[in-house]
Amino acid sequence: MSFQAYIDNIQAKTGKGPEEFVRLAEEKGFITNGAITVKATEIVNWLKADFELGHGHANAIFAYFKGKRD
Repeated sequence: MSFQAYIDNIQAKTGKGPEEFVRLAEEKGFITNGAITVKATEIVNWLKADFELGHGHANAIFAYFKGKRD
């Protein structure tokens, strides 16, 4: 599955695009001034628990946070 397919599936499931997840992560203090402030595991676990994302989909959002766009 391509990175874009992961992002598309996440948006279809949650109604949220990657920039919305960035905003939510900033609100939780996981991202400050564009920098990730916690370990990947904490972010992945949050995405899995709060948005019922699978491990691969949660990791795709984390990759987006780190700058992956394609």
